[in-house]
Amino acid sequence: MCDYSLHAVASRPARVGETLISTTFRGTSTRGFAAEREPGVAVCLLPGTELAFAENVRYDSRWIWTRQANFRVGKLGMIDRHIPDRHHDTIEFPDGSQVLVTLLCEGQRATVLQLPVLQQAAPRPAETPALADRPIAAVSPQVDG
Repeated sequence: MCDYSLHAVASRPARVGETLISTTFRGTSTRGFAAEREPGVAVCLLPGTELAFAENVRYDSRWIWTRQANFRVGKLGMIDRHIPDRHHDTIEFPDGSQVLVTLLCEGQRATVLQLPVLQQAAPRPAETPALADRPIAAVSPQVDG
């Protein structure tokens, strides 16, 4: 979660076990997560990060009223990546439904349960010397006799 609209906000990666708070960042209309002691720093959550909320998740329904999901756990996801200049970060719930992170009501606490496994390039196996670089063993033909 460091959506396009938060590029001008200080940010840092999430840490397992930390408690975050949903907030609106100063100078933006975008909501996201920050640590309690660093309210102006966006905490970036990669897709696949698992969160446990203190209460059922509340979000704006783009009307006057807020809605509530009947879940306290979710996983970060992304939608519409191919469309630039749009919010992409979502919370995915166990039933498959999603809510944009920027629609989360402010002040909700969530604990980072697990970060996604990042794929890294496989380490190169120890190189074996080429045949030309190997010393040639002297082999003497055996003669039966």
